[in-house]
Amino acid sequence: MWIDSKMFTKNIYILTSGFPDSEKFGLVSQLRRASVSICSNLAEGSARSSFKDKAHFTNMAFSSAVEILNQLIISHELGFLSEPNYLAARNNLEGITNKLNGLKKYQLSQINK
Repeated sequence: MWIDSKMFTKNIYILTSGFPDSEKFGLVSQLRRASVSICSNLAEGSARSSFKDKAHFTNMAFSSAVEILNQLIISHELGFLSEPNYLAARNNLEGITNKLNGLKKYQLSQINK
Protein backbone atom coordinates (compact mmCIF):
# COMPACT_ATOMS: atom_id res chain seq x y z
CA MET A 1 0.00 0.00 0.00
CA TRP A 2 2.90 2.35 0.68
CA ILE A 3 4.07 1.77 -2.90
CA ASP A 4 0.58 2.60 -4.22
CA SER A 5 0.45 5.83 -2.23
CA LYS A 6 3.98 6.78 -3.29
CA MET A 7 3.05 6.27 -6.96
CA PHE A 8 -0.12 8.30 -6.37
CA THR A 9 2.01 11.11 -4.95
CA LYS A 10 4.20 11.11 -8.04
CA ASN A 11 1.07 11.29 -10.20
CA ILE A 12 -0.25 14.22 -8.17
CA TYR A 13 3.03 16.05 -8.74
CA ILE A 14 2.73 15.42 -12.49
CA LEU A 15 -0.95 16.46 -12.60
CA THR A 16 -0.40 19.64 -10.61
CA SER A 17 2.56 20.70 -12.74
CA GLY A 18 -0.03 21.81 -15.31
CA PHE A 19 -2.01 23.96 -12.89
CA PRO A 20 -1.89 27.75 -13.27
CA ASP A 21 1.02 29.54 -11.61
CA SER A 22 -1.51 31.38 -9.45
CA GLU A 23 -2.26 28.05 -7.72
CA LYS A 24 1.35 27.33 -6.76
CA PHE A 25 0.67 28.23 -3.12
CA GLY A 26 -2.98 27.11 -3.22
CA LEU A 27 -4.27 23.86 -4.62
CA VAL A 28 -0.90 22.71 -5.93
CA SER A 29 0.71 22.98 -2.52
CA GLN A 30 -2.31 21.46 -0.74
CA LEU A 31 -2.60 18.48 -3.09
CA ARG A 32 1.11 17.75 -2.97
CA ARG A 33 1.40 18.00 0.81
CA ALA A 34 -1.68 15.86 1.41
CA SER A 35 -0.50 13.19 -1.03
CA VAL A 36 2.94 13.05 0.59
CA SER A 37 1.15 12.79 3.93
CA ILE A 38 -0.50 9.50 2.94
CA CYS A 39 2.72 7.62 2.25
CA SER A 40 4.58 9.39 5.08
CA ASN A 41 1.97 8.40 7.65
CA LEU A 42 2.02 4.82 6.39
CA ALA A 43 5.80 4.76 6.72
CA GLU A 44 5.74 6.26 10.20
CA GLY A 45 2.94 3.96 11.34
CA SER A 46 4.83 0.90 10.16
CA ALA A 47 7.63 1.77 12.58
CA ARG A 48 5.30 1.87 15.59
CA SER A 49 5.21 -1.10 17.92
CA SER A 50 1.56 -1.10 19.02
CA PHE A 51 -1.42 -1.71 16.80
CA LYS A 52 -3.14 1.27 18.42
CA ASP A 53 -0.34 3.56 17.23
CA LYS A 54 -0.31 1.92 13.81
CA ALA A 55 -4.07 2.48 13.47
CA HIS A 56 -3.63 6.13 14.46
CA PHE A 57 -1.22 6.75 11.59
CA THR A 58 -3.40 4.78 9.18
CA ASN A 59 -6.31 7.01 10.19
CA MET A 60 -4.19 10.12 9.55
CA ALA A 61 -3.32 8.75 6.09
CA PHE A 62 -7.03 8.18 5.41
CA SER A 63 -7.83 11.73 6.50
CA SER A 64 -5.27 13.07 4.04
CA ALA A 65 -6.88 10.98 1.30
CA VAL A 66 -10.28 12.53 2.03
CA GLU A 67 -8.66 15.96 1.91
CA ILE A 68 -7.25 15.11 -1.53
CA LEU A 69 -10.66 13.98 -2.75
CA ASN A 70 -12.08 17.38 -1.84
CA GLN A 71 -9.21 19.17 -3.58
CA LEU A 72 -9.53 17.00 -6.71
CA ILE A 73 -13.23 17.87 -6.96
CA ILE A 74 -12.47 21.59 -6.62
CA SER A 75 -9.60 21.35 -9.13
CA HIS A 76 -11.86 19.62 -11.64
CA GLU A 77 -14.70 22.11 -11.16
CA LEU A 78 -12.28 25.00 -11.69
CA GLY A 79 -11.08 23.41 -14.93
CA PHE A 80 -7.56 22.63 -13.71
CA LEU A 81 -8.07 18.87 -14.22
CA SER A 82 -9.55 17.29 -17.32
CA GLU A 83 -12.35 14.78 -16.87
CA PRO A 84 -10.12 11.76 -17.69
CA ASN A 85 -7.35 12.91 -15.33
CA TYR A 86 -9.84 13.68 -12.58
CA LEU A 87 -11.55 10.30 -12.90
CA ALA A 88 -8.25 8.42 -13.03
CA ALA A 89 -6.95 10.20 -9.91
CA ARG A 90 -10.22 9.67 -8.10
CA ASN A 91 -10.29 5.98 -9.01
CA ASN A 92 -6.70 5.55 -7.86
CA LEU A 93 -7.48 7.35 -4.61
CA GLU A 94 -10.53 5.13 -4.04
CA GLY A 95 -8.32 2.06 -4.29
CA ILE A 96 -5.96 3.52 -1.70
CA THR A 97 -8.76 4.46 0.70
CA ASN A 98 -10.26 0.97 0.42
CA LYS A 99 -6.91 -0.53 1.37
CA LEU A 100 -6.48 1.97 4.20
CA ASN A 101 -9.90 1.01 5.58
CA GLY A 102 -9.00 -2.67 5.49
CA LEU A 103 -5.66 -2.05 7.15
CA LYS A 104 -7.21 0.06 9.90
CA LYS A 105 -9.87 -2.57 10.62
CA TYR A 106 -7.17 -5.21 10.93
CA GLN A 107 -5.01 -3.03 13.18
CA LEU A 108 -7.94 -2.21 15.47
CA SER A 109 -8.91 -5.88 15.66
CA GLN A 110 -5.42 -6.70 16.97
CA ILE A 111 -5.36 -4.17 19.84
CA ASN A 112 -6.67 -6.36 22.66
CA LYS A 113 -5.23 -9.68 21.54
